Amino acid sequence: MASQLLNVTRTLSKLSLNTKCRLGNTLIKLEQELAPQPLFSNPSRNTNFFNKLPAHDLWKGITSVSNAGKKRGRGKTVSKKNIKDLNRGQIIGVGKANIVWPGLTAPIIRGKEIVEQQQLPEDPERQKKLDALRDQMGTHRYAKLSPIERGWSGAKMPGRSIGPPDPIGEEVFTGFDSKVIELKTVFNMKGNFGRKRRVSATVVTGNQNGVAGFANGKGQEPKTALRKAKNRSGQKLMHIKIFRNHTVYHDFFTQFGATKIFVQQKPEGYGLVCHRAIKTICEVVGIKDLHAKVEGSTSVTHVMKAFFLGLIRQKSHEEIAESKGLHLVEFCKENGYFPTVLASPAKCRSPDEIKNDEILDFTQYCYDGRVVLKKKKHPPFYTKHKSYEIYLKKQEKLRNKEEVKMNLIAQYGEIRSFLTEKYPECRPYKEPKKEQAEEDSNT
Repeated sequence: MASQLLNVTRTLSKLSLNTKCRLGNTLIKLEQELAPQPLFSNPSRNTNFFNKLPAHDLWKGITSVSNAGKKRGRGKTVSKKNIKDLNRGQIIGVGKANIVWPGLTAPIIRGKEIVEQQQLPEDPERQKKLDALRDQMGTHRYAKLSPIERGWSGAKMPGRSIGPPDPIGEEVFTGFDSKVIELKTVFNMKGNFGRKRRVSATVVTGNQNGVAGFANGKGQEPKTALRKAKNRSGQKLMHIKIFRNHTVYHDFFTQFGATKIFVQQKPEGYGLVCHRAIKTICEVVGIKDLHAKVEGSTSVTHVMKAFFLGLIRQKSHEEIAESKGLHLVEFCKENGYFPTVLASPAKCRSPDEIKNDEILDFTQYCYDGRVVLKKKKHPPFYTKHKSYEIYLKKQEKLRNKEEVKMNLIAQYGEIRSFLTEKYPECRPYKEPKKEQAEEDSNT
């Protein structure tokens, strides 16, 4: 035995270092294979990419966008709404095979008895309930909005209603409604925090009866900014004059910064033909008929401030009559231009007291001598073609033919000319009535 061990040691000493390492590794592997295996294997060997990362990181890899991509406008549709919790509605031990697991889904001991593992009947509506839960997740908010509740463009906040301001003590804003005019993100560069992001909101509040106000609010989140702006606008209310509960008292010109607005009074039923910000303000104030032309800058905040300035500076008919010292008379097309006296001064001026250079035109007086810019209408392109001249020559004999026919029928009851009395047989043929035709056939 000793001689055999000597021979083994001599042969091992003659082997190289690499051979010794290989021989040692094989011996270690044999020892591991012959050793008793544990009850549970190492879970790290049987894992893949989907088991290593949690659901939050997996969704982030699909839906997230880098900061550089966000600055370039990418990933606008990416949000937390698109992330679905696929474990929602699932309970441990309840599935296709409902089994009671003592110690996991049920207690081990119930009273004095030991709970045994048993199978329960299947729930046929389980999959339908899971599908209904998952369909509710990730839906867009504007899908639930009706077309009336939507804003200027889809589900964006500008133009949408956010309800009345919050009550202040015992004061409750009954009958008030608030609408968003602008919602934007503002960045401010700080020395210690860097680019600081905030949200700015502009809101208009009114009771649709001549009381309205506007304010601006800022916050870290859109909800905070909107709430601040809504409550501040409720504290800055102002009274606005409305003529006959549907339009402004008179035409007026207003300006704020580079924004100029020409507003015209319109009859009932005309509607709101104006900028969308002005339309939103009119809905809150209670104005139903209006025409407004915006010139210059169309910044939403400037348009809002300019329009509010014009509404506040309106003069009543009595004030206009007193300032001019003349009667204010209305000539309305709806009344057949019948003169209606709207206001009279305490002392009316005589024609001798009126100066020659005084502005007496009501529209020019309201616009402070300004004139609305009207673009020149160019003739259509086809009027320059020779074919259009030929068309006019052919249609000259038929020009106003239908109108002349209608006028003759209205005046004489038939189509006739100045020669009809001399030649009565020259009348257009009329089909006889049925009764007269039957009498003629009988005779």
